[in-house]
Order: sequence, then structure tokens, then C-alpha cells
Amino acid sequence: MTPISATVHSNFRAVFSGHQMRAASPGDDICGVQPQFLLEPATEQQLAAALRLADEAKLAVIPCGGGTKLRWGNAPSRADLILSTARLNRILEHAWADLTVTVEAGCTIETLQQTLALHGQCLALDPLWPEKATVGGILSTNDSGALRLRFGALRDLIIGVTIALPEGTLASSGGRVVKNVAGYDLPKLVTGAYGTLGVITHAVFRLHPLPGLCRSFTVSVSNPEEAQKIVLAIQDSDLAPVALQSQFCAQASPVIDILFEGTQAGLDAQAGRVHALCRSAKNSVAQVQSEPRSGTNPRAWPSPSVWNARQDLCSFPNPAESAIAKISALPADLACSTELVRRVAESSRANWRLLMYATGLGWLRVEGPADNLHRALTILRAEFEKIGGSLTLLHRPANMPTFDTWGFSGDSLPLMKAVKSRLDPSNTLNPGRFVGGI
Repeated sequence: MTPISATVHSNFRAVFSGHQMRAASPGDDICGVQPQFLLEPATEQQLAAALRLADEAKLAVIPCGGGTKLRWGNAPSRADLILSTARLNRILEHAWADLTVTVEAGCTIETLQQTLALHGQCLALDPLWPEKATVGGILSTNDSGALRLRFGALRDLIIGVTIALPEGTLASSGGRVVKNVAGYDLPKLVTGAYGTLGVITHAVFRLHPLPGLCRSFTVSVSNPEEAQKIVLAIQDSDLAPVALQSQFCAQASPVIDILFEGTQAGLDAQAGRVHALCRSAKNSVAQVQSEPRSGTNPRAWPSPSVWNARQDLCSFPNPAESAIAKISALPADLACSTELVRRVAESSRANWRLLMYATGLGWLRVEGPADNLHRALTILRAEFEKIGGSLTLLHRPANMPTFDTWGFSGDSLPLMKAVKSRLDPSNTLNPGRFVGGI
């Protein structure tokens, strides 16, 4: 922690009013590291000024939105100042005729979706905890859910961004139209960078029309091998699912969830194909009709509770005994990945639950004594990396032995460090939190 002098305090007070500054409380700690105070700029110019002053004073800055994923990543090597985007919460422009929106970083996803729904549009994304998660937060962590299968990840939806650099510059890239190739691709660079390159102040997204109707199916299978056969059969068919996920746990048989959108006739045709496919495999199918999506019901897509599976898995009823990880593997390795998780978790006497998307991304929750969790995660990371996958630890119990969040970074680390050095040479932003201690 860098001591904050009276002069630095005076410099901040010259930019911010009293209600925009406060001392950090114990609840503001970042993975056990206690910052000293918190600022809430009301404009992106104020935010840039705060960054410049912090950079000049050699303070470590932790950007913060809704705080839903603030404990993802490694603990910071130091933390002096929390820079909150809570007051940067406006929707600056909804160009509904062009299917784009410009929105400040502190706007919550739920507020954004409700506003877009008034014109029958949406940001085709289903991040965790949308009522609290902010635009800047989901961009920094590259958070996306099951809808990624149809609409892509955030890097496919963002078309422009403005960020504040530590030296006080507001840098913009991209534009307000979907087809824009001007300048460097800064939007994709800062997406998933965990706030280590700059603080996002506002972003521009491409939008999609809200579906009028959608329908979900849940297919019961007896084992992971059957689940893999059904998933691959769906992907090899002429079906066009919006989302496709498989759920596994220690206490119940696996299930596959499928989501479609479209017209009534189109949904009926897809339903017939799903039932025929599953009858040939002798699997049972349960169908759930979703509510029509509208401006008065903007959260009805996807609406059945099965599409809350990732949020349920990532919630913390007992965080002292739970570890949550994001994994990746080839979609064709679904069965062996699930068997690997089951075998390692059970040998470590840990309870487990696994959610796998058809894209090859998955979410794993293991529960048990801290030492057992550390052993299970160490083995799982090594095994996933052997097959070309990965394991990123998002949450671990406070009493669990040290475990790096990221694991193997391949040959990209030198380039990532060079980019960090160019944009944040003093290592002001989120020091130590990202891959390789960036």
C-alpha cells in the first residue's frame, strides 16, 4: 500500500465533491487486500483526471462496476484506490434504426435490456447477475452465457469503446455503425483484459431484435456418453438452436437443455425434429413453452429456470467450502471431460456440479474441505491442459492454499506484457490480477 499524502488528497478534492469520495470500508477489500479510499466520478473527464492523479502519485487503482465479479482473478499485488463507475450509468444513444446502442460503463445490464426492449431489441447476451452487473464489468471479464452459441461472445457484439488511460487520455476506437474498420481494434483488446489496460467509460454494441416466441426442451440421458451423442447429433442436424447446454452432478442423471426461437410454425417444426431425434436414441424429452418477449416482459428470454443454471452454479450459499472454475475443452471431449471431473472430484472427496455449453466452455463447482479442493483443482488443471483445454479459477475459499487463477498462458504472455507496458507503464491498473501477474 502506498501512503496517500495530504497533497494527493487535496488534488482529488479539487476534482471531486465530498459525496463522490469516501474512505474504503472492510467490505471494500479485493480478495483480502484492503484499499484506502473510493472515488465515484460523474463524468468520463473526471474519471480520466482521477486516473492521471493516481498514476502520478504511484497509487494502485482498482476499477469497479457493480462488484459482481470483483473477486475474479488473482488478488492484486497492491490496492490503494477503488475507482467506481456507478455514476456513469446513462444510455447515451439508442440508434434503434441502425440496431446500435451507446452506453456508459456503469449502466447495469438489466437497465440496458429494459430500455432496448421498448423498441423490440436486445443486447443478445446473458451475463451473470444482470440486475447488478455493469457494461464495463462484463466487458472487462468477457462474461457470456449460453446465448453465445447463436450470437457470439462480447467481442462479436462490441463495435466501439472509449477508455481512460492511466496518463489521463480518453482513447476511442470503433464507431456507431456495425461495419467500421477505422483504427486499431481497441474494443476487442480491452474485452477480457480485467481492467489492466484502461478503464472503460462507454461502449457501443450491435443489437438484435427480440424473438417473438421461444421454446425450451430438456432431454434426460443416462450418462455423459449419451449426452455427447445427443449434443453432436443436434449440431450435425439442420436444427438451429439458440442455446445448448448439458448439466451434470454427483447426485442426479445428466440432462441436456435446448433453446429455439422463431415463429410458431418454425418452433413446431423444430420440436418435431427434436422429438424424432431423441426417440431414435430412446431418450425422454420435456418441453417448456416460454413467454413471449416484449417491452413489458424484457427478461423472458431465455425464461425457463434451466437457463439460470450457470447463475445458480456460480452463487455462493457456502463460499467457505466452494470453489468455482471456468473450463474449456473440445466439444467432442464432453464425455471424457465430465468423466475426468467425476473421477478427480470423487477421489478428492469433493462434491461437484458441472455445466457444459456446446461451444466447449464449461462451469464447474466443487465443494469440500479446502485442502481437498486444492488437490482436485491442481489435478484437473493439469489434465485439461494435457488435452488442449484450460481451467480458470474464479472463486476459492479464503482458507484454501494459494492457487493461481489462470494457469498456463501459452506463448502469448510476452506480447500481453508488451501491450500492458505500452498502455500502463507504471502498472497502475489492477496490478498482479491478470495472467502472468500483469
